Amino acid sequence: MTEAVAFMGGTFDPIHNGHLRTALEIRQLLDLNEVRLIPCHIPVHREQPGSNAQQRLEMIRLAVEGEAGLSVDDREIQRSEPSYTINTLESLRQELGQQTSISMVMGMDSFLTLSSWHRWDEFLELAHILVVQRPGWEISLGHHLEDWCRRYSVQSPESIRSTPCGCLLMHRLTPVDISATRIRELIRTNQSPRYLIPDQVWKHIREQGLYR
Repeated sequence: MTEAVAFMGGTFDPIHNGHLRTALEIRQLLDLNEVRLIPCHIPVHREQPGSNAQQRLEMIRLAVEGEAGLSVDDREIQRSEPSYTINTLESLRQELGQQTSISMVMGMDSFLTLSSWHRWDEFLELAHILVVQRPGWEISLGHHLEDWCRRYSVQSPESIRSTPCGCLLMHRLTPVDISATRIRELIRTNQSPRYLIPDQVWKHIREQGLYR
């Protein structure tokens, strides 16, 4: 059976149970060997995070500790330049070889901006793209994405599991309405975000005085 790996990129500022539930659900859906969480160092498409790269990396390590099949990957943290996805894809492909199935997990909000990403039209030469839809989202693609989606979309997770790259799959997630923005606001106003984030992450945030 072909080895299959997926990755989720983002700031993870902080990582929360919505991220973790998505990663676990994707791993089960695609029968993956591993899902890697890759925090970016210098985000290209959003404001700078409220905690630094090493703090965010440590929170992810705490969050996935003991969960088989979920791991943290620090390759973007190790780069000093902005975190372009194409560089991460090229690095993963070089590490994992040409036959491994690699999937990039994206939220629908990010996917709708895909055509503005650096060298986005090369992504499917290196990996699959799995777009996760939150409940209530309705897809409204611009003309620049419609034809591209029609050309590469598949309906079966097996298409991703059995090939190295080149497919686009849409998947509707189990409802988990949690946002990092809301968690930071709770902490800033001296309210507890417990049960929205793993207990060990909440303990680390308190110890480090983050998001105050």
